[in-house]
Amino acid sequence: MARIPYFDPEKAEGRAKEVYKKLPKLNIFRMLGHSGDMIDGFIKLGNAILVYSKLDPVLREIAIVRTGVLRGSKYEVFQHERISRQLGMSEDLIKAIHEGPDAKAFNEMQRLVMRFTDDVVKNTRASDATFNPLKEKLSYKELQELVVTIGYYTMVSCFLETFDVDIEEKGKEGTVKLPGMAN
Repeated sequence: MARIPYFDPEKAEGRAKEVYKKLPKLNIFRMLGHSGDMIDGFIKLGNAILVYSKLDPVLREIAIVRTGVLRGSKYEVFQHERISRQLGMSEDLIKAIHEGPDAKAFNEMQRLVMRFTDDVVKNTRASDATFNPLKEKLSYKELQELVVTIGYYTMVSCFLETFDVDIEEKGKEGTVKLPGMAN
């Protein structure tokens, strides 16, 4: 149960009013409404990560779900496991994210992203041992997008857990659909 009441999107003003016209009816957005116009920047950065980044979507979702797992954010994990399935990720791969970097389901690149994500979430600064292998395989743009993704979803997880945002009831949840994703 949420720690404070959810915001009524009908009461939104300014930029927030326009943002709410485009958002799915998810509890995270209903809770974020108390922040006023801040929701605009929150959504823009989230969209930049989810829609406009060059980083491979499977690697992105591995990093997001793993960040949610490490931060203890059930809501974040739930929502992004749904997105992972929409991307065509197997249940074995999704389960492996919970197991850790040494799970057998990962290919080499996925394992590197898992190790890097664990390192950044736990230590803030990635060690050379996790940074250098990715620096050799990803462009600088992709590497920076990965760090921004981990940081953004660390913040999102803190927000969700601090306010005890409820997972939407089955059948009543909003739908997050990204361009190019299957139904």
